[in-house]
Amino acid sequence: MFRWAVICLIISLIAGGLGLTNISAFAKKLSIILFALFFLGFLALLGFAYLVAGAVSSSELLPAMVAVSV
Repeated sequence: MFRWAVICLIISLIAGGLGLTNISAFAKKLSIILFALFFLGFLALLGFAYLVAGAVSSSELLPAMVAVSV
């Protein structure tokens, strides 16, 4: 997602430099939308990792899981 946001940003800059303002504006809006989706996904994954880390550190099943894996 981030990759496509950067590609759209580069297209927007090139189109703006060539005077293609409509294409530049569209690519800029698309880049912003893609970056926002990437950022929201990143925050969701970060929150999920925090919740999982909290659950694993306070879990009573952890010693049992270690004993089964040995």
